[in-house]
Amino acid sequence: MNLESLGWSNLFATSFNTYWQEGYTVGRVAVEHRNTYILYTEQGELSAEVTGKLRYHAAGRQDLPAVGDWVVISIPDSGKQAIIHAVLPRKSKFSRNIAGTKTEEQIIAANLDTVFLISGLDGDFNLRRIERYLILVWESGANPVIILNKADLCDDLEGRRQAVEAIALGIPIIILSAVHNQGLDALKPYLSQGKTVALLGSSGVGKSTLTNQLAGRAVQAVQSVRQGDDRGRHTTTHRELIVLPSGGLLIDTPGMREIQIWGGDNSLQETFTDIEALARQCRFPDCQHDSEPGCAVQQALLDGSLNYQRFVSYQKLQKELDYLARKQEQRTYLDTKKRWKKITKSMRQRRKR
Repeated sequence: MNLESLGWSNLFATSFNTYWQEGYTVGRVAVEHRNTYILYTEQGELSAEVTGKLRYHAAGRQDLPAVGDWVVISIPDSGKQAIIHAVLPRKSKFSRNIAGTKTEEQIIAANLDTVFLISGLDGDFNLRRIERYLILVWESGANPVIILNKADLCDDLEGRRQAVEAIALGIPIIILSAVHNQGLDALKPYLSQGKTVALLGSSGVGKSTLTNQLAGRAVQAVQSVRQGDDRGRHTTTHRELIVLPSGGLLIDTPGMREIQIWGGDNSLQETFTDIEALARQCRFPDCQHDSEPGCAVQQALLDGSLNYQRFVSYQKLQKELDYLARKQEQRTYLDTKKRWKKITKSMRQRRKR
């Protein structure tokens, strides 16, 4: 493997320069396990562990390696296992809030060029879920492409396309059938050598089938969806960076039905550009789009130019992001306090010695 084929660029080379002068080398995280990693390197595929120092200084799991990361490594003389000393700055990262009640960023994949947001055209088709996923994609810094899969199971392809176009202004939309290998040629421009793509979508939309078709082999297990609601099981159990025959790199992610949002105002604005444009026409800059006079959003709802369900989705996601922002501020305060306690304790121990 050469670094360029794995997505290496001048951006990463600049960040790595100091480490290179100290004799370190680099690798890209292909698989993340609980305490170990599989890396792609110029020396081949290597198992790796992070140093205790890196783990100690990490403020949270977001500071540790994730699939797609470029990491600074040393390789002992045995050559069997590498040691990870640092994570190079990311050009993009796809994150979500961890499952449960905690507020903590979990990086699903890093250094992406494109995210394929996959939605099934069967009974599980859901515009509100697409809006929710789009917030995560815009927040990542990668470019979204919407894939409408299972075209063979849909009787109204044009109607579904128009419905998605109405909520995803300017975003490329590709209709295909992964199981029948139809329409996949439209994905080729995004999968050229060194380009990294992640697949995002709920269980049962066909991510594993698409992965296998693009890889030209059975990389992921495939299971049938449930009868009645077209929902699938989580067939992908871990994230993996897969090198495709085209030279592109693909990261399949486990299916996430009720994905916990990680984003901010900018990602909300990118997802709902139509509503944001209307809001700028309101009489009052702090308009809540409720009962204020001169509200352009309410007028659009009355004349039918703005879909009511889309507006409800916008309000719901806005409240969720506002709540997340408050929790993030609280966590930052607690993390800073914890870090200063560590520093103070370390200084006291030095004085005693």
